[in-house]
Amino acid sequence: MTSPMIPPTPSEADYRARSGAAGPLEADDPLALFADWLAEAGAAEPNDANAMTLATVDAEGLPDARMVLLKGADARGFVFYSNLQSAKGEQLAANPRAALLFHWKSLRRQVRVRGDVEAAPEGADAYFASRARASRVGAWASEQSRGLESREALLKRVAEAEARFGEAGPPRPPHWSGFRVRPLRIEFWRDGAFRLHERLLFARDGPEAAWSKALLYP
Repeated sequence: MTSPMIPPTPSEADYRARSGAAGPLEADDPLALFADWLAEAGAAEPNDANAMTLATVDAEGLPDARMVLLKGADARGFVFYSNLQSAKGEQLAANPRAALLFHWKSLRRQVRVRGDVEAAPEGADAYFASRARASRVGAWASEQSRGLESREALLKRVAEAEARFGEAGPPRPPHWSGFRVRPLRIEFWRDGAFRLHERLLFARDGPEAAWSKALLYP
């Protein structure tokens, strides 16, 4: 039985009412294309255009996924920050490979990334210092991904951290740093009428290798 919360499949009239994409999906540099799409998403998405799904694998081989925020993207890869002692931090320490997914609903586009993961501590101090003071305090108070007996216990730890640091800005905790996904595959997806989507895949054998590209069936 279909839930009333799930919208019906678009009709032929619905598809034809959509504005068509301008020209074929073409590019030679995946990072440049990503930067262009991210900029367009920043102007179109109502919230967090830099939000991405981060997928990792645990010790039993079970996939795990959550939303994180992209904080840097260049020729070296895609950077985000987190607690190294969190579930994702521990999973990446044991198996430093990950997948990312950007989905920009307003643009009907998505980008999929797969690659190796490396530590990226070089920008961690500057980014941590740019966060709101309460967020910095929270990074000290939270034992991310660990069991929590009650909300009151968390608020007590926050109060203790507030008292510990006083008016001084909390420094970056040693257990909080950056990760960089070095992409080996980047796939660009653009919505097409009647499910005839456009898919452009860039792939390479290693982080320093040249990119190859290919179109994929939808």
